[in-house]
Amino acid sequence: MWRRPVCVILFGGWDQLLQCALAAAPRRRASELKIKILTVIFLALATVLGASAQTSLPQELAPPPPLAIEGVAIVDVLRGEIVGPRTVLVVDGRIAEIGTPETIAIPAAARRVEGRGRYLMPGLIDMHVHLFNNATHRPPNEWAFPLFVANGVTGVREMAGTAGDLPTLRAWQDARAEGRLIAPRVLAAGLVVGRNAVTSVREQVIKAHAVGADLIKVFSDLPEPEWRALMDEARALGIPVCGHIPREVKLLEAAAAGQRSDEHLTQVYEACSTREALLLQARKGLSLQESDSLQSAQEPEILASFDPQLCARTATALAQTKQVQVPTLVLPYFEARGSRTDFRENPSWRNLRRDEQSRWERILKQHHVETKLASRRWEISRRIVKELHAAGVRTLAGTDTPMPLVYPGFSLHKELELLVEAGLSRADALRAATIWPAEFLGLAASAGSIAVGKRADLLLLDGNPLAEITNTQRIRAVVLDGRLLPRSDLQALLDQAPKSSRRAVASFSPPPVRQLIRKETHA
Repeated sequence: MWRRPVCVILFGGWDQLLQCALAAAPRRRASELKIKILTVIFLALATVLGASAQTSLPQELAPPPPLAIEGVAIVDVLRGEIVGPRTVLVVDGRIAEIGTPETIAIPAAARRVEGRGRYLMPGLIDMHVHLFNNATHRPPNEWAFPLFVANGVTGVREMAGTAGDLPTLRAWQDARAEGRLIAPRVLAAGLVVGRNAVTSVREQVIKAHAVGADLIKVFSDLPEPEWRALMDEARALGIPVCGHIPREVKLLEAAAAGQRSDEHLTQVYEACSTREALLLQARKGLSLQESDSLQSAQEPEILASFDPQLCARTATALAQTKQVQVPTLVLPYFEARGSRTDFRENPSWRNLRRDEQSRWERILKQHHVETKLASRRWEISRRIVKELHAAGVRTLAGTDTPMPLVYPGFSLHKELELLVEAGLSRADALRAATIWPAEFLGLAASAGSIAVGKRADLLLLDGNPLAEITNTQRIRAVVLDGRLLPRSDLQALLDQAPKSSRRAVASFSPPPVRQLIRKETHA
């Protein structure tokens, strides 16, 4: 059973200040003033979060007024169809009523939004993100928050936390509750358990459970005996295990043992190879460095021995286990298609914090790409996802952001495009980023679709995403916990993000060096 979300983070309270200031300003200066005000808010936030977790918090701010989105077409992700026109009334951050326009009584104090000719869908969920940089002791990736929100990503799953990160998550939760932070909800937080010279995996699982982790995250380098011990302990405690399937373990064995999700198609490539048994046997008993090197050396053989019929049979068997796949197709796509020379020309480059820009530059410079191998990996990745989906294996949308070239928020829209390209219908691609993640996390009663009683985390679009998946990018407004952020506010978030991000680095004090579980490429 999944726990309730560790972290929920949104915008609130400051909108009255913003509207008041804009009303008093000359029209030609309104946009500039909006950016300045939002920048001040984010700089103040950076200072608050840089302080001790015990810092007292200000009094709770006023909730937003009721919101009425009138005459809008609703994207029903459950049925995969458009319903409407409907008026959606939001009160206290929840959807209070949905009905035909003539049947909804709109309160006099409500903020009214014209929905005719537009489409309302649930907020997007990115099921694989990294908000912390523990290996390099850099500040958390708060710079990514406005990028997520501006792209309609209202929920994320953190996939590489530690027990030491939980106070920060709770501080974000408090900041959201008191209206001091624009950010997506952290719907679940996974703590890493792995190779550690100090404590056993069983002890690590027990500690993660005790401190309130939502899930255990495993990486590819965990030896099979330790992985099995981890699974036994997690099963006894009732805490889900997600992440990479260790490189010594077969895909179907991991799924049958109860690993709930597999990320990046780890071990699926091998399972679709006619040489799986020999490949995995050669990896056993090696050191971490030897195992890393061997797996890399085996990749050409893995891809060359891909068997479509075997992959189809594997997918059918996998579907019976109910394990979900988070393929993060943007990774092999950008590896094969992304520019590694003129990446700084991307308009979103300026939204990265300076230390993150340096990290991308370093990795892109050091990492040599074998073009033919990368192209083959991308081709096989698409074919695998197509086979998995055809067999009924549930696919969830995730990105691994902020890996190089994978921009927060923007990359999830690309992932949806790639899922459609790999064979998912547009309706299923939308489900992969809305209702299916909510169901997987045990949150379907409050998130993932548009229904009375659910949280008002919504996207108002200028195009129908069931007609063209790229219409998810035509965002007119985002609703976060019932607060409306129109296009002008979303653009202001993007315009001011670099300034607040640079300040956050300057005010950050690195923590003491701690024992690392493993060397992180995400750091």
